This record gives sequence, structure tokens and C-alpha cells, in this order.
Amino acid sequence: MYVYCSHPIHYIIPPSRAKAARKLIHQHPAPTSDMSAFFSGFMITASLIAAIGAQNAFVLKQGLLKQHVGVVVWICWLCDFALISTGVFGVSALLADSPKATALMALAGGLFLLAYAWRSAKSAWQGNGILTPDTAPTAPSPFKTAAATLALTLLNPHVYIDTVMLIGGAAAPLPPTGKWHFLAGALSASGIWFTAIGYGARLLLPLFRREHTWQILDSLIALMMLYLAFGLLKQAAAILL
Repeated sequence: MYVYCSHPIHYIIPPSRAKAARKLIHQHPAPTSDMSAFFSGFMITASLIAAIGAQNAFVLKQGLLKQHVGVVVWICWLCDFALISTGVFGVSALLADSPKATALMALAGGLFLLAYAWRSAKSAWQGNGILTPDTAPTAPSPFKTAAATLALTLLNPHVYIDTVMLIGGAAAPLPPTGKWHFLAGALSASGIWFTAIGYGARLLLPLFRREHTWQILDSLIALMMLYLAFGLLKQAAAILL
């Protein structure tokens, strides 16, 4: 089913992602009905989207601060709508033949995540006091929040691997009607996930009424961003050099 995980994708998808793709193949074989196509799209997307990453960390933090949560959730879902739709209807094969384009995306994403890691590390070191919706600094404009959300989403090549290649590749054997049901399932999983972590984050507010908790969160975010950044830069170097 995942015909795009062979040559030349093995130059692009890290071994851990390729292993995950093979696991999903066995867990979610090609659907045979519209309902099973919907369920397959839902489960495959849910399995991939729940991984810890820069985008999910950003949505969680915006949810904790109650800053433009609706804008963030909608942009994340709309990006998934565009990318998964692109993958389901066949562009994954085209991207599979463009390793240099993937390398350039990896380079841009790595540099962006390095800057974001520095910002989070600085915040963790200095401490910003107890940040709650009532005590947080003035929220950036919706436009700036939207720009940050788009950058964290679209400058990460793994987003394209997951949405366009892996999720899109899973729909490859389906007939046109099945593809539409698969897409509906995938987008349902995306919408539920981002809504849950964006608006559900406020349930964790009691933990974040202590400055130490925010410093721990910022430290973890900085480490995660740093790890992702070096992974992307290493990936870009392996292709370009």
C-alpha cells in the first residue's frame, strides 16, 4: 500500500518514520468499504498526529495561555486539510522524486526551530513569573500568532512526510469514492486532536500557576526544538552535501 516508501523515499524518510509506516501498513490494510475507508483514514492520521512535535507544543502553550486558540486550531486544521488532500489525490508521488526540495525545507525548518529553541531556553533561564491567562504579557496580534503557527507547521518537512506521503500513500489503492471517505476520516482525526489539545490545555492550568512549572515546560520545549532542529539540519546535509 505504501508504494512511496521504497526508492527514492529511503533517502528522505528517517528510519524511525519508515518503520512506523510499515507498522501502519499491517495495522490498517486497504479498506474495502466506505465506512472502513473512513475508519482507516481516522486511525492512521490519529496515529501520526499524536507524536510530540513543535506544532503540538505550540498549540498546547497557546491553549494554556488562552491566546488566540481558535486561530491556532483552525490554521493547523486547514494546513492538514490542504496537505492531506494533496497527498490523497496523488501529489505524493511527485514529491517523492524531489529530494533536493525536501532538503531545502529541512534546512529552513531547522534554522527556524533553532531560533525557537533559543527563545524558549531564554524564557526558561530568566523565568517569566507565573504565566496564566490573567498574568501573561499582552498577547501578540492574531496575525503574528497565525504567522508563527504557519511557520511551525509548514517549515517542518516531517509534516509533509506524514500528511502528503504516508497518509496520502495509504489512500493510493482506493477508488475515488473511497478516497473521499478516507479524507473525511483523516480530517476528522485532525480536527478532534487540535481542538482537544488547544481547548483542553486549560484543564492543566492549576499546575501552571507556579513559575517553576513554566520553566520546566519551556526547558522541555527548548530541548525538543533543539533535537528536531539538529535532526532536520543533519537530514538536509545528507542530501545536499
